[in-house]
Amino acid sequence: MSRTEAIPGAQPDRLAGLLAEHASLEAELADPAVHTDQVRARRLGRRYAQLAPVVETARGLDAARDDLAAARELAAEDSAFAVEVTAFEQRIEELTDRLREQLLPKDPDDDKDVILEIKAGEGGAESALFAGDLLRMYLRYAERRGWSTEVLDSVAADLGGYKDVAVAIKSRTDEGIWSRLKFEGGVHRVQRVPVTESQGRIHTSAAGVLVLPEAEEVDVGVDPNDLRIDVFRSSGPGGQSVNTTDSAVRITHLPSGIVVSSQNEKSQLQNRESALRVLRSRLLAAAREEAAAAASDQRRSQVRTVDRSERVRTYNFPENRISDHRVGYKAHNLDQVLDGDLDPLLDALSRAHTADLLAAGS
Repeated sequence: MSRTEAIPGAQPDRLAGLLAEHASLEAELADPAVHTDQVRARRLGRRYAQLAPVVETARGLDAARDDLAAARELAAEDSAFAVEVTAFEQRIEELTDRLREQLLPKDPDDDKDVILEIKAGEGGAESALFAGDLLRMYLRYAERRGWSTEVLDSVAADLGGYKDVAVAIKSRTDEGIWSRLKFEGGVHRVQRVPVTESQGRIHTSAAGVLVLPEAEEVDVGVDPNDLRIDVFRSSGPGGQSVNTTDSAVRITHLPSGIVVSSQNEKSQLQNRESALRVLRSRLLAAAREEAAAAASDQRRSQVRTVDRSERVRTYNFPENRISDHRVGYKAHNLDQVLDGDLDPLLDALSRAHTADLLAAGS
């Protein structure tokens, strides 16, 4: 079992608690009776996998400290071992920094799937076309990661693209999608020459992206008495009829005023379930934001990094440039980013967020 020596900048009891939890989970998962309940076994297995990196780093740190002590004893007798001392000191520094990051408080939604919504904004037809480009970018990124996607609702624009589209993104493993995409929310701006521009002038338009952790029924209870459900006939661009029956569904959550709709499926029942999925996720997000507003300034500052009202990113087509204004990220590979190569950008956002948390805890 790993020792629990103090880690600078980390809560001293946190490591001991996580190590004890890992050992307890290991014992539970070794019990065949646990696996008769697949839901419970999967929940325990997911948590066990989450704790594994912390345990591995802590054990590596203990081993490096033991090796350093041995190397110092040898160096006292033979100066040739001084190189070993320096190497182990560097190793301990690296592992300590890694463990400090791993011990930071975790976002409770990091392991959740997400519902991602894109809404056309300023710019009319060009904004709708850009919303379509953003949707393709996220779908391509999901494909690269091996995630599954499902369009829950979409309102196509007359000239192409979308006025509004919602897509569910799910992991086929225990990989948390929210942990990767949670910083994508906000106003995304595009600078390019629209297809309708005859003078070749560059226009600026924008689309809004909303990312929500997908809520399970156990996360958010929805009282059927709080819902007003309307049905209507689905329609496509230009008012063309898609279905000949009233299969589209609009749900209004009366206490909050949140309105969601779905018309992509032919079945009214399927559209109702899709709309409820979006509603539950919006209610969970609203609850999280309310809790954050009542918490400390430190917590509120963390939430502001994903403020959906901020203009977060610019896509400049003439210069093939992508710029994220929150972290000063800039690269001239816009074509690759729009084809789903998002990891370098998302890594930069994640590193900046971790740095902020470390600074707040120091």
